[in-house]
Amino acid sequence: GVVGLGAKVKIDVDGQKDEFVVVGTLEANPALGKISDESPVGKALLGHKVGDVVVISSPIKITYKIKNIKYEIS
Repeated sequence: GVVGLGAKVKIDVDGQKDEFVVVGTLEANPALGKISDESPVGKALLGHKVGDVVVISSPIKITYKIKNIKYEIS
């Protein structure tokens, strides 16, 4: 699959592993690992798939490598 709303995304950020869920603006809570689809990172990751490398420049250049995408049905 590809990254979209509701996707739990595992990424590698310059050697550090991280995980978050892409959600709508109203649900966003970075402290709980929920980032908005309208944030710079969320927007850049949308539509990408596992193995893609996404570079985000805001305000410094950070490289995100997508390791896993999972959708959970609640």
